[in-house]
Amino acid sequence: MNLSNLLVVLVEPSNLQRSIIRKHLANFEITEVEEFVCGQDSLNFMEHQVPDIVISSMHLPDMTGTNIVTEMRHQERLQKTTFLLISSETHYRFLEPIRQAGAIGILPKPFSEKELGKVLHSTLDYIGDYESEISDEQLESLSVLIVDDSKVSRSYFKSILRNLGVKNLIEAEDGAQAYEIFQQHHFDLVMTDYNMPNIDGKELLELIRHDSVQSSVPVMMVTSEQNEASLAAIESSGVSALLRKPLTYDVIKRIIIELVFDDV
Repeated sequence: MNLSNLLVVLVEPSNLQRSIIRKHLANFEITEVEEFVCGQDSLNFMEHQVPDIVISSMHLPDMTGTNIVTEMRHQERLQKTTFLLISSETHYRFLEPIRQAGAIGILPKPFSEKELGKVLHSTLDYIGDYESEISDEQLESLSVLIVDDSKVSRSYFKSILRNLGVKNLIEAEDGAQAYEIFQQHHFDLVMTDYNMPNIDGKELLELIRHDSVQSSVPVMMVTSEQNEASLAAIESSGVSALLRKPLTYDVIKRIIIELVFDDV
C-alpha cells in the first residue's frame, strides 16, 4: 500500500483551509478525499465507509474535533482509524482529550508539508507494518502490561500493539491495579501513563524498580505532562523511555524494538 491508496476524511469549515490541505494531499498523490464542513456529516459518512485517516480542524459549526475522535474511539469499527488534528488551538482543555484518544498527530496552523508527510507515512506504517526486521514469532511472544486510567487510551495502545503482532496484552486502570497484576505475571514491557489516580506512573515505576522481582523490565511512560520538574523526576526514577503524547505509530514501534530487542 502507498499514500495514493489512502482514503482521507477531511473536516474543515474554511473553504480556504480545505483547499490548502487538499493541495498538500495532492502533492502526496492522495486524491481520494471526502470533504465535510460539519462533524456530524463526517460521522454519518463513516457509518458506511471506514477511512484510513481523519483530518479535522478543532472548531466546527456543530462540534469540536475532540467530539469527532471521541465518537470514533467508542465505535469498534473506527477505533483503529488514525486521527490528525490541524488547529491553532493551544488550550489544554481541548487538546488533552485529543492526546488521550491516541491522535496520530496535532499540527498547528500553518503547518509544513514535511510535517504532514511524516504523519501520513506513519499512517501507512500503522495500516501495513511491512518493514520490521523483527520476526512475527518474536513479536507474538511478547507479554505487555498497558496501564492507563483512560479506556480510550488503552484501546489505542492495544490497537497499535496488535498491529505489530503482539497478542499477550493485559490492561490495568491505574498504578495500584497494575502493580498487583505485575506481581503475578511475567512481562517483557510495561507501557504506562503518568497521571493516574491511586498510584501514578512514577510511583508505579519506583515500585517496579525497587520492590519487584522484575526490576529490570523495560518501562515506557507516555504523558502529556508539561512540567519540566515532573518530567526530570520521572527520568531520574529509571524510566526506559519517556514519550510525550500524541504518539505516532512509527515512534512507538521504534521504541519498543529498541527497548525489547536491541540486546537480543
